[in-house]
Order: sequence, then structure tokens, then C-alpha cells
Amino acid sequence: MSKTFLITGVSGGLGRAFAQQALADGHRVVGTVRRPEQIQAFEDLAPQRATAMLLDVTDDDAVTQTVQAVEDMTGAIDVLVSNAGYGLEGTVEESSMEDLRRQFDVNVYGTVAVVKAVLPSMRRRRRGHIVTVSSMAGLTALPGVAFYGASKFAVEGFSASLAQEVADFGIHVTCLALGSFRTDWAGRSMIRVPQTITDYDEVFGPIRAARQAKDGNQIGDPARAAKALLHILNTDHPPVHLALGSDALRLIDEGQRRLRADLDAWTALTTSTDFAADH
Repeated sequence: MSKTFLITGVSGGLGRAFAQQALADGHRVVGTVRRPEQIQAFEDLAPQRATAMLLDVTDDDAVTQTVQAVEDMTGAIDVLVSNAGYGLEGTVEESSMEDLRRQFDVNVYGTVAVVKAVLPSMRRRRRGHIVTVSSMAGLTALPGVAFYGASKFAVEGFSASLAQEVADFGIHVTCLALGSFRTDWAGRSMIRVPQTITDYDEVFGPIRAARQAKDGNQIGDPARAAKALLHILNTDHPPVHLALGSDALRLIDEGQRRLRADLDAWTALTTSTDFAADH
């Protein structure tokens, strides 16, 4: 059955791949872009079924108005893919508070704004699927991307809570923890904080160099990620958390083992803070 998708950030990368797969499967897609010249290129993908709209997800009023316009135009949004976001690379000490605020404005507050805008209609209709886009850095800490990872940890936590709140309304929530995909994320789309403190060069220099070297050679195939997304949208019990990419699975597993080791090593101290049994 054909569905109506709203996908934010479809000018390139995984957002474009998600949109292309949905269109190939016969669905209607409204995609948001940031620049007027990107509109026609997107709509040419599938005339009559692909519609582009300008949107800055950090503008709360614009988000509300855009979602309302999409619902007025299409009747209902069946699937939201909140994909718009960007990566920030830099150590904590070298990155500014403004870097942090901007990262959260787009990746967290923008995601929440779009989700809140589609929820009332989905809740009334008792159906819908909300897909938020996170990262392996949102389920395991990685050095050199602390602000980006923090924003994606927030998206993971928000999505997991939301899933429990709306499950009884027939609304599914899936958060995608993405590995490294062959997009511009690590290239021209990455904002890199200048290295200004030489003490970090030995640790962080190789990390930045390795990430730059992988640009264009990442293991992940955006088209296959899109097929995976469309697959889970057609299942009766889709996951709340879905990792995509073998590198994501490996690094998340390593992070989970580190967490488990700390919990196990300090269980006695952890439980010692409860009131005594006879209190």
C-alpha cells in the first residue's frame, strides 16, 4: 500500500537515499531542503510523487507550518524520517559552547520539533511510524566527536521514551544508529573545529586523519541502508533501536561490554546506597 513520507534533509546523503528508495517502492515523498535551487532536482526524481519544501528545522514555527502544509496537501503523513542533521568534529576543550548549542539546535531540538509536529495527527488516526536518525556515536562514546555523540545520545534517549509513550496509539518509533556510510558526512558536510591545543595532537591528530582518509571509502552503502529502512517499515513489530552497518555493530558491542564491565565491577558499591532493609 502506498504511503506518504515526510523526510527532512533530502538534498543528499542518506536522506536522499531514503527518499529514492521510498519513491522506487511506489510511495509519495515530501522532502525538505535548505536551498531553493535544490527543489527542482528532488522533484525530478519522480514527478507527481516527489515534492520538495524549504525548511530550517531550527525554526520551530516553520516546522509547524511545514508539517501542516504537508498534511493539508497529502491528507496524512504516514512515515516521518527525521534525518536532517550534521556532524561536528573536535575535542571538548577545543570546541566552543556555541558549537555545542548549534549542534543541539539542529540534531536534537530540530528532531524533537518535527516529531512533535507530526504526533497530533498520527495520534488521532492511531497509526504512523516515526524514524529518527542517530549514529553509532549515540550508543557508544567515541573520542573527537563528543558534542555530536552527545546530541545523538539525546536522540536515542528521546526516541526510546517516545516509543513507550505512543505504543498504545498504534505509532511505531525507530531510531537508526548509523555506522560509516559513503556520503559527504565525513567530508564537506563535516564541521571541523580547529586544533589549537597541542596537548591533544598525539591523541586526536590520527583520529581526524583517519576519518578524512575514509571519506569516500566508507564501508556502508546508502542504497542498502535505504532498503533496510523500507524493510522494517513493512514489519509488524519494528525495532525501537536499529543499528545499520557492521562497524556500528562492532563499536556498539564494544561500548556495551565496557559498560557491563563497570556495572559488574562496582555492583557492591552501587547497591550499597539503598536504605538498609530494616529502615
